[in-house]
Amino acid sequence: MPKRTINDIPVLPLRGRVMFPGSTATVDVGRFISLQAVKKATDGDSCIFLVAQRNAETEKISGFSELYEAGTVCRIRQISRLPGTTIRLTVEGLYRAVIVREGTVNDCIVCDAAEIVTLQQGDDGLVEAYFRTAKDIMGDICQSETHISKEAAAALDRCADPDEFVNIAAANLKISVEEKQELLIKERLIDRLKLLDKILNTELEIMRLERKINALVRQNIDKNQKEYYLREQLRAIHTELGDDESEKEELGRKIEQKGLPDEVREKALKELSRMDKMQTSSPDYNVLRTYLDWILDLPWSETTEDNKDLDAAVKILNEDHYGLDKIKERVTEYLAVHQLTGGLNAPILCFVGPPGVGKTSIATSIARCLGRKFVRMSLGGVKDESEIRGHRKTYIGAMPGRIITGIKNAGTSNPVFLLDEIDKLSSDLRGDPASALLEVLDPAQNSTFRDRYLEVPYDLSKVLFITTANGLDTIPRPLLDRMEIIEINGYTQEEKREIAKRYLVSKRAEQNGIAAGSLVITDGALDEIINGYTLEAGVRNLERCIDSVCRKAAVRLASGKIKRMRVTANTVESLLGARRYDRDSYMQKDEVGAATGLAWTAVGGTTLTIEVSAMHGKGEVLLTGKLGDVMKESARAAISYIRSNSEEYGIDQSTFETTDIHVHVPEGATPKDGPSAGITMATAILSAFTGKPVKSSVAMTGEITLRGKVLPIGGLKEKALAAYRVGVTDVIIPADNKKDLEEIPKAVREKLNFIPVTEVDTVFKTAIIGI
Repeated sequence: MPKRTINDIPVLPLRGRVMFPGSTATVDVGRFISLQAVKKATDGDSCIFLVAQRNAETEKISGFSELYEAGTVCRIRQISRLPGTTIRLTVEGLYRAVIVREGTVNDCIVCDAAEIVTLQQGDDGLVEAYFRTAKDIMGDICQSETHISKEAAAALDRCADPDEFVNIAAANLKISVEEKQELLIKERLIDRLKLLDKILNTELEIMRLERKINALVRQNIDKNQKEYYLREQLRAIHTELGDDESEKEELGRKIEQKGLPDEVREKALKELSRMDKMQTSSPDYNVLRTYLDWILDLPWSETTEDNKDLDAAVKILNEDHYGLDKIKERVTEYLAVHQLTGGLNAPILCFVGPPGVGKTSIATSIARCLGRKFVRMSLGGVKDESEIRGHRKTYIGAMPGRIITGIKNAGTSNPVFLLDEIDKLSSDLRGDPASALLEVLDPAQNSTFRDRYLEVPYDLSKVLFITTANGLDTIPRPLLDRMEIIEINGYTQEEKREIAKRYLVSKRAEQNGIAAGSLVITDGALDEIINGYTLEAGVRNLERCIDSVCRKAAVRLASGKIKRMRVTANTVESLLGARRYDRDSYMQKDEVGAATGLAWTAVGGTTLTIEVSAMHGKGEVLLTGKLGDVMKESARAAISYIRSNSEEYGIDQSTFETTDIHVHVPEGATPKDGPSAGITMATAILSAFTGKPVKSSVAMTGEITLRGKVLPIGGLKEKALAAYRVGVTDVIIPADNKKDLEEIPKAVREKLNFIPVTEVDTVFKTAIIGI
């Protein structure tokens, strides 16, 4: 193809860039010489010769010596006006050219430019090899270099002409003006490809070195310098905001001013030092911050001063509760010793008794009379040891146990801490919370109690721990040994009546909106409610019945028909419905094969009717009524004793071989166990075989042996109260239990005739008519 020559083409100098054929670019033009070149081009065929300056910093072009000899002939496609005298050209590269003659026309430099024709001569295989290598390397560079547009990368990928490929690649590479000019001026294709391959390999190696250097630099950044820089930034931010101290300084000041024990203070400062080295966005930073907040929020030395006025304390206890003399006496002793000594490790008290007798409410009154804060923690159903000791702070969502949490909420280190329902603790794979309480409830150890979360000792010796339980059977012996047991037994009818008159009626009337004096419940009405509608050791159901009476009274008072209501024994049934219990049913008549026993339950004492039926058979023994193993053994022991002494009671020995014995305890859905029904079953069995009735006015309790001895039992007070409630007059008890009679209220002792016995024969003669 012959060379093209264009005469007097206007020259546009470029600073720091080279134009190649086949590419489109935008050029901002503002110099006078350049504007003149554009004007001349637009006046003609819009062709313009773009040539790079040798020195990009030169502002004024004095001649062609300051320009490279080769450039690109371009066509102006678009002209846009910019602010001032600057214009923006969009040009398209047509072909390479070299200056063959220089000149000027009307302050515009012009030249004659001869086309540089690419020479294809050479080994086609070598050209193809260089071309493929260049495409592969250029592909790698396009994937890493963000300045190469997707359109340019796509054009390079689909380009099949080596010469065109060189032009497009050179236009998009970030290489020097000198290298681009060298690519622009070479005529032979093989030379252009060789030079391009060299440039591309150099660029690829530079890119690899840059990535390696960047990785090494990132790894070698000094961590301490970075943290120092960030810390200085944080300090500057605090200064701009007007803060006088950083978070670390504030926490450090609080730790020093808190008055912490030495070990706790050292631990807090150590964790503060660790926290200060962490980024605030780090999860461990928040863990340590929360930990330090707990340390600062806990009352380490804050206490409330005890009320040492004995008379005032006793007055408060008497105002809140009727009876409960043992507890009131124990609290008075504690205050007296505390007043004399000035300091005393708080005791661990355990209130044991049936539901509804006031165990929890008396604990609240103790806190009030001592002038201490009150904390209650229910242990019913607690299975996880962490509930007591807490979790290690490294776990997600970790927090202290409920003991430390309760102390924090109280705000003092000497509150009254109630551990309610301690007999309802259980255990599973997460640990045994009862064992965790051994340290808490041991006066010799709890001064250095360690919660897993805190990891430092906390003094619990100033806390007055009170626990409650319905029974002691399920409390582990080591835990039970650490507590001072105070039994709260069921109330007598007289005590219930007084409690209702002093507390329950006024409380429920007020809660139901009844004004004082608008409702009167007589003593006879209270006795009727107690006897006919409640059968309990405590007063919880009694309170419910009184509440029901108050609600019905509220309906009548609110209607406006009456202004004052009086409830008597005769009107109770119209308010509460038919009687639910009839104590006289236990005393209707003397019966053969039936005896009344006394039993202890977690809700107080109760009566237990034992029935025995002797029928023709093969000498088998049948025991029903959901009896436990111990009770079944007592029944067999009673049968064995009667068989071995049958002649004494006029029973033919052969009768046992032809008679089946069925022992049954009514209320078969209720589990029953224990040895204290031994003499009761023996009495009912002997009555069935002799046909002689048992006195209905007699109730009994005691364990029987094969020799006929009567052994002592527990829970005599509860059993006596149960006998008293149902109207029994005579109670047979083991002689060894005579010492327990002092615990029974005087009013009950005066109404009941206690008959101590050592031999079962005495029981038979007392209870069975005609023996």
